[in-house]
Amino acid sequence: MTKNKKTTAAGTVEQQDAVEQAAGPQAEANGEDLAGQVADLKERALRQAAELENYKKRTEREKAEFFKRANEGLVKDLLPVLDNLERALESASESPEADTLAKGVEMVHAELLKTLERHGLEPIEALGQPFDPELHEAMMQQENPELEDNTVMAEAQKGYLFQGRLLRPAMVVVSKKPS
Repeated sequence: MTKNKKTTAAGTVEQQDAVEQAAGPQAEANGEDLAGQVADLKERALRQAAELENYKKRTEREKAEFFKRANEGLVKDLLPVLDNLERALESASESPEADTLAKGVEMVHAELLKTLERHGLEPIEALGQPFDPELHEAMMQQENPELEDNTVMAEAQKGYLFQGRLLRPAMVVVSKKPS
């Protein structure tokens, strides 16, 4: 029986060798298919990871932009208050009796302007500048031989930028050469 077991064992080993030799080209083809599938899956996984990373970056940029612009409406609503304070200062400076009132209004105006500037409000400097239709709104033209054409002569209402974006254009009087 021992001899039969060896033979059986040897026959089994020989059979396994014969099966492996017969399946050799097919096993190699299956191995290549599997390697190709693995490479494809790795590539897809890398693409998905890159897409996820791009999505995260895009949402962070959008969120930052949202928070940057969130106060724009509030600042725009406060501009008439700022305008009225400036008018009160002009009118108080014309009256010598209202000196203490003028100083108080001036302090309030300066504090409000400083606070708004800290949050991104920038006044547009218009006087003496060339007319820029992206920043200025021309209310009228006035002849002036001393100034170049299309130079801002007067400012009817200040314009403002909020975090680099136009919030309100400056309403201006523009010069023209006499004809």
